[in-house]
Amino acid sequence: MKLLRRAPLTILASIAFACPPAAAQTAPALTETQAQNVERLIERGLEDDLAWEVLESLTTEIGPRLPASPAEARAREWGVAKLKKLGFKNVRIETFEMPYWERISEKAEIISPFPQQLIVTALGNSIGTPAGGITAEVMRFETLPALAAAPMEGFEGKIIFVDELMTRTQDGSGYGVAVAKRSGAAREAGKRGALAALIRSVGTDNHRGPHTGGMNYKEGIAQIPIAALSSPDADQLARAMKLANGPVTVKLDLSVTMKESEVSGNVIGEIPGQTDELIVIGGHLDSWDLGTGAIDDASGIAITMAAAKLIDNLRGKPKRTIRVVMWGAEEVGLYGAKAYAKQHADELDRHVLAAESDFGAGEIYRLDTRFGDGAVAKAAPMAVALRGLGVAPGATDIGGGPDIGPIRDLGVPVVSLRQSGWDYFDLHHTPDDTLDKVDPAALRQNVAVWAAFLYMASEMEGDFGRLPPKEVAE
Repeated sequence: MKLLRRAPLTILASIAFACPPAAAQTAPALTETQAQNVERLIERGLEDDLAWEVLESLTTEIGPRLPASPAEARAREWGVAKLKKLGFKNVRIETFEMPYWERISEKAEIISPFPQQLIVTALGNSIGTPAGGITAEVMRFETLPALAAAPMEGFEGKIIFVDELMTRTQDGSGYGVAVAKRSGAAREAGKRGALAALIRSVGTDNHRGPHTGGMNYKEGIAQIPIAALSSPDADQLARAMKLANGPVTVKLDLSVTMKESEVSGNVIGEIPGQTDELIVIGGHLDSWDLGTGAIDDASGIAITMAAAKLIDNLRGKPKRTIRVVMWGAEEVGLYGAKAYAKQHADELDRHVLAAESDFGAGEIYRLDTRFGDGAVAKAAPMAVALRGLGVAPGATDIGGGPDIGPIRDLGVPVVSLRQSGWDYFDLHHTPDDTLDKVDPAALRQNVAVWAAFLYMASEMEGDFGRLPPKEVAE
């Protein structure tokens, strides 16, 4: 990875924060000492291997971390030990209860006219099939909207197959469209009396490793089992239906375990500041069970922990307290994020900013923000300071990461340090989400960007405003 060599921030301090006249009032320049600290943090971040060591430790010593599982419980204890060893303060676990889902076995095969195995994975929260599986004729739809527009009759006793592709984009925007079929296919098929649903994996790769992920049923609609085919197997099934001279019959056999309540939790550690104002950062500790969760989201845990530690290594306390949160149970419904917002409702006025790393370990290429009225211009000096790391200024109206969504909706300003996701959805929720897919140089660039951003966010005069609370329908 090549990085443009940045101009010294001792020079940038006098010119980089030049904004339009109105913005300059809310975005003062760094002092010479602050500028030197930012430069020092960037240089150290580009040489620091702590993030890699944390990432290696979590993915190797714990491995997959299904929400509310014994493995996730071990990960919480790992997180506490790691934070304490690194010198974080006020380290603790904040528990909550949630439903539990676990896959036991999964199998699919074409029975006729071309007998062969298909590679599938059950989607999280899917019910299992009856013992012995389901064997039925398959009916294919190219997209979820095509299924939603289909008649309500004629699909009874069938297996519905939604074969919708996902578009590859740098920012991952293709995911929002493609992921709708994870729940939508089961719901629409259930309305029409189908026995089960299959989808093409929500991913951009051509590997024979299917993508899992969470789905949800809707009250009042029949619940049917649903699984994702790997992309090559989705292609194979589509070709079989094209070449067959009659119906194609598939057998689907899914076995799962579900419990009404198990314990999960958030792991928290802090770098105490001179004030009790809080900057909350982190990633989610849980992962799906097919891989070791290296990019989703052990990388986010490692990046934010390492960046906060670099701030801690500076002489003196930061102005604001930096709170690192390892959110639990993100993958199955943001349970940790919602619990955090509820458990910390009485101190949200002290939360001046939140940011999350949850998009792998690709290089950060853009700074997106959402500050309150009167504070929007404070993104400008941050963008200038990060420019030499290949980070461009971005949008000022973003939503932030999933786990900071609940506190954003309650008014907390947010930042997104956007990572390149060209290949993220080749690996996302698959057996290929493993440590070897992470580029150590890109990981270090992430740490450098995060450390510089955190320091500026901590030291900048004045707050970042408040966002209008969002009314969320129950």
